[in-house]
Amino acid sequence: MTSTAKRFGKKIIGYPEDSAPIVSSSSWVKDHFKDPRHAITDYLSSLFPILSWITRYNVGWLTGDLIAGLTVGIVLVPQGMSYAQLATLPPQYGLYSSFVGTLMYCFFATSKDVSIGPVAVMSLTTAQIISSVDAKFPNRWSAPDIATAVAFICGFIVLAIGLFRIGWLVEFIPAPAVSGFMTGSAINIVVSQLPGLMGITGFSTRAPVYQVVINFLKGLPSTRLDAAWGLSGLVALYAIRMTTERLQRRYPRYGRFFFFLIVARNAFVILVLTIAAWLYCRDHKTKSGYPIKVLQTVPRGFQNVGPVSIDPNLVSALAPQLPVATIILLLEHIAIAKSFGRVNNYKINPNQELIAIGVTNTIGSVFHAYPATGSFSRSALQSKSGVRTPASGIAAAIVVIVALYGLTPAFYWIPTAGLCAVIIHAVADLVAPPAQVYTYWRVSPLEFFIWLAAVLVTVFSTIENGIYTSISASLALLLLRIAHPRGYFLGKVTLNNPQNEDESRDVFVPLRPDGVTHPGVKIEPPAPGIIIFRFEESYLYPNCAIVNSTIVDYVKEHMRRGVDVGAIKLQDRPWNDPGPANASAEAAREANNAKPQLRAVILDFSGVSQIDTTAVQALIDTRSEVERWAAAPVEFHFASILSPWIQRALIAGGFGSGSLPAELPREVAAVVTYGDAYKAEWDVPLGSTPIDLEAHETSQSSVPRWSKIKHRKGIEDAKKSKIYGKAAREITSAAKAGGSTNPEENGLLADAIRRARDAGVPKENIENTLARAERTKNHGQSMLFEALYNGSVGILVECRSDNVNRTVKQVKDLLSYRARSAPVKFMFQQRGYVKVRIGDDVETLLDRVMHVCSIDFAEWQEASESGTQCGVELVCPSAELSKVMKVIADVASTSPLCEVLVSEVNWAALESQEAEDTGEMDGLDALIEALEENDDVERVYTTLEPNHLIADVS
Repeated sequence: MTSTAKRFGKKIIGYPEDSAPIVSSSSWVKDHFKDPRHAITDYLSSLFPILSWITRYNVGWLTGDLIAGLTVGIVLVPQGMSYAQLATLPPQYGLYSSFVGTLMYCFFATSKDVSIGPVAVMSLTTAQIISSVDAKFPNRWSAPDIATAVAFICGFIVLAIGLFRIGWLVEFIPAPAVSGFMTGSAINIVVSQLPGLMGITGFSTRAPVYQVVINFLKGLPSTRLDAAWGLSGLVALYAIRMTTERLQRRYPRYGRFFFFLIVARNAFVILVLTIAAWLYCRDHKTKSGYPIKVLQTVPRGFQNVGPVSIDPNLVSALAPQLPVATIILLLEHIAIAKSFGRVNNYKINPNQELIAIGVTNTIGSVFHAYPATGSFSRSALQSKSGVRTPASGIAAAIVVIVALYGLTPAFYWIPTAGLCAVIIHAVADLVAPPAQVYTYWRVSPLEFFIWLAAVLVTVFSTIENGIYTSISASLALLLLRIAHPRGYFLGKVTLNNPQNEDESRDVFVPLRPDGVTHPGVKIEPPAPGIIIFRFEESYLYPNCAIVNSTIVDYVKEHMRRGVDVGAIKLQDRPWNDPGPANASAEAAREANNAKPQLRAVILDFSGVSQIDTTAVQALIDTRSEVERWAAAPVEFHFASILSPWIQRALIAGGFGSGSLPAELPREVAAVVTYGDAYKAEWDVPLGSTPIDLEAHETSQSSVPRWSKIKHRKGIEDAKKSKIYGKAAREITSAAKAGGSTNPEENGLLADAIRRARDAGVPKENIENTLARAERTKNHGQSMLFEALYNGSVGILVECRSDNVNRTVKQVKDLLSYRARSAPVKFMFQQRGYVKVRIGDDVETLLDRVMHVCSIDFAEWQEASESGTQCGVELVCPSAELSKVMKVIADVASTSPLCEVLVSEVNWAALESQEAEDTGEMDGLDALIEALEENDDVERVYTTLEPNHLIADVS
């Protein structure tokens, strides 16, 4: 019952009864889930990278981590308060984010250099989110509540992305896009801080950059005393950095000392400005306040620590802003972590880094922190300070908490203009330098325009629009590259070793100039009728139609059309292919006949890593279209297939399946079902369709139906085998030419049998040959197999079978033991062969045949009971055999001695080879003997066979 249901199910889905071995879904499952318990253990342990190195922690690492942590902490305190001000939050929230970021990151980090905390771009985005929500819902939620909600929700989203291991989504945003919105954001931040630097008020600094610049210039006459602190602080920051960097280059012995001077410049400048503000403001307080703007009271320690309460209405209000906040949160951090991983020679885990960011912001919401992510400037500082492990974040967190609990009274007098100077000084480094921008142009001009678009949109609109613009443009460029892949028709170049003249190798390069191949290199095109095409992209649904058009258009331009459209009446021509006008029909016919006939299409899949259903359907359409054009079967070969799944897809499309032509799928991706519509014949008969990658059907009309003489008895050597084979071919040819397998009715057949008996062919072999010829007279499928023996000897095996799957399996099994499947047809020439018995009219016959086509010939003589017989053997192009036979028939009608003994289409080696040793010949004879033992094998050709009647008649 079960087997019956299984067979019924296979019949419904069209499961092939005898398919080639292919990769299965079960094998994929087994490969990816070999040991689920081990995979789960690895996953859980990967969530806490600290476990892999904390057991090896030592004093040397501790020293480096303390120095780096303290150094970063000194910078982090003033920067944290400055960025909180940028986010329109009280300064203590910057310290909350700084503490949680540095402390939590070390437990989940895979990068030792990255420093987590408040950053400029995320702070500006937070300010814009607060402004947007407050504009829609005035005074409904406080700014800290909104910022904390953003941290919690975005942190949870990023945490989920990391846990589900889909961090690869970040890879869709390229470096120029990131640099573009970072540059635009930096310009936006710098411009927004200029009014605070100069003490100018009265307009919104969250407006587009150009509006802020205009209002800033208008407000310059109302500059306040804050400018004295802001400008002097900014100048001092740059002066200290530039001076110490110059001294560091001049006195490298003291480089470490000057490095720490550079590091301490933010704290030093803020300290000096704070002291100056205290000295000036304490005696100049008025009813309206202090003459300059200072931070005033900063609450000591953590305030209102506890579980965050998220209002659902607030979540709805934040929804439009969450995507851009999440993107900035994860994108900036991953970019920084990867950058320092490359510089310091270690590899990060992007998914684990996202988990670290997610945990940091989710837990940070408990401390009422606002969104924190990786900082480029502090990460660079930490790296230069000699950090050894992520544990340096603990030291930085200690510095922050000391400042939060012990230094808040001193923060009262910090001038906000000084904090603006710190922000401008830190953010200016995020602007891409001209050398980097020029590199984008040199590498990819299109990506340069993506960078430029991101900058302009961010500057003249918002950071949100800038991010969306850069991401959209990058994805559009990616889709454009996939949908319009490069592909080339190839030719061959032979490379010789100058040190060894006998050593050479062939490489395949584009036929047309591609800007890479040297123009002086001579490229040999493929043999006439052969097309080689190389894909340079995965073959997928966005690009398969273009590839299909490229190949079909090339075939129509360079290959002969199999049907003379000019000879068809106008009313019988298709509407979309009218053909040449009657006046130019003859010229079009001559131009068409001058082109080669399409024989094979070779597709180089070395650049194809993926293929899908639509692409396989396009490949089937390509096969149908080129065969319709050639009006003959066309072989399809596939080189350098990279994946068993690609092989599986090709076999499902009928390539290499061994199916009969009627069984080959015409559609694998039908939009609608057409029933039996495809059972109708072509408008133009095309003959058979190639059915296998190496075994190809051949035209029923152009290839003779051979039988072979079985020689299971009496084979003593290869010479006797050749005698039997020759007799078999003559008997089969005579049976076909005479139209009967009865010697009493067919004189040609009677003579062939007599010659076979004279040659010593056993009676049983002759009878089996006749039976075979009768049995395959009007049915059976012609097939041709190609193989390479011993790396140099070409083999062609002609078969005729009523069960293609059986023949493919049996013949390939025989060949696989001593040879390998390979395209070797180019080593042979298909030709028409005629053996004629004739008297004194040889010259007349040859003269008339030569007027029809080019031939090669040789005269022969044989002794018989009735005396010496003589005649001629002719070789002509296979397509011209029917014309030659018509001429011979005309001669035979006037010359009673003219009689056709053999008329066939066969194969001959273009250049006969010689066996390298006796063992090679013995092995080849054994292979031929094994092949000819098979009932379906009709004839075996090799390039070792001598051919004195070979001519270039193509």
